[in-house]
Amino acid sequence: MHMRTSRFAVLVIPAFVAASALAIHAQAPAPAKALATAAKFNPPRTADGKPDMQGSWTNATYTPVERPAEFKDQEFFTVAQAQEYAKKAQDRFLSQPDEDPHYDNSIWMVEKGLKGVSTLRTSIVVDPADGRIPPVNAEGRKRADERAAARRRVDVFASAQNRGISERCIYWAHEGPPLMPTGYNSNLQIWQSPGEFVVIPEMMPVARVVPLDGRAHVSAAIRSIRGDSRGWWDGDTMVVETTNFTDRTAFRGSSEHLKVTERFTLADANTIRYQFTIEDSHTWDRPWQGEYPITRISEPIYEYACHEGNYGMPNILKAQRAVEAQERTAATTNSSQP
Repeated sequence: MHMRTSRFAVLVIPAFVAASALAIHAQAPAPAKALATAAKFNPPRTADGKPDMQGSWTNATYTPVERPAEFKDQEFFTVAQAQEYAKKAQDRFLSQPDEDPHYDNSIWMVEKGLKGVSTLRTSIVVDPADGRIPPVNAEGRKRADERAAARRRVDVFASAQNRGISERCIYWAHEGPPLMPTGYNSNLQIWQSPGEFVVIPEMMPVARVVPLDGRAHVSAAIRSIRGDSRGWWDGDTMVVETTNFTDRTAFRGSSEHLKVTERFTLADANTIRYQFTIEDSHTWDRPWQGEYPITRISEPIYEYACHEGNYGMPNILKAQRAVEAQERTAATTNSSQP
């Protein structure tokens, strides 16, 4: 399992997760009212006068990325609908089988705080208006088919390089950009200095250090799985633009031409309004946007000791070499027979 340090005794977990089924951090359904409230908030500031977002945060939520079919024309839940949706999600979470050795019947996935729907929105996607990610265009579909065909040609046991990068604890898509809620460990830490804005997710804790000095992106010839981030302040909003991804990033099927623009705004002392825009004309014919609140927590993030995939690698490869030796022996035996 991907290990985490639990801060709850096992005996308190059932009560904790039962209570979390009804937890709703409800965002006002009228956007104009919410924006007016945020506009009146005077955020705490760092020594250089910028909004101070430093500390520990969570983006844990059952709010779906895309709007479910049953809420097709409904941008916001009613409170009753939100409670019902959160309870159903929590029931699914608790229904993991006891014999599942990976998550041990949800114990390893318990969050630090109550988890429900973090907003009355029926989806994280806010544009298009239907709450759905735009359909992948012809180029994106062709690339997806080619990727799938390439995976079928690869023997995943033949080498370490053929194993998945998440299994090898190199990259998980939720860490972004954009930052996305994940099944567990949906927590992060923010650090600031006059020259950098730093985001550290708890699960796969690679610090994304965003320079704020106005430097240009690196050359298009230099690419990385997490891209190349550059940031600046737009009033009291931190804007982060990330480009230079690789084709292995593949966020929602994206290409290496993906561009992500994030906006972090302190809506109140305990809430960051997180917004992101996705642009990749090689995958979607139009940009799309998402939004959700990130909530302050009082406890720090913990070490995420994700190494079992790497520890298991020698045995995986030894077993494959043994299988290959058996196959060679069998082939030699068959060829020597009359």
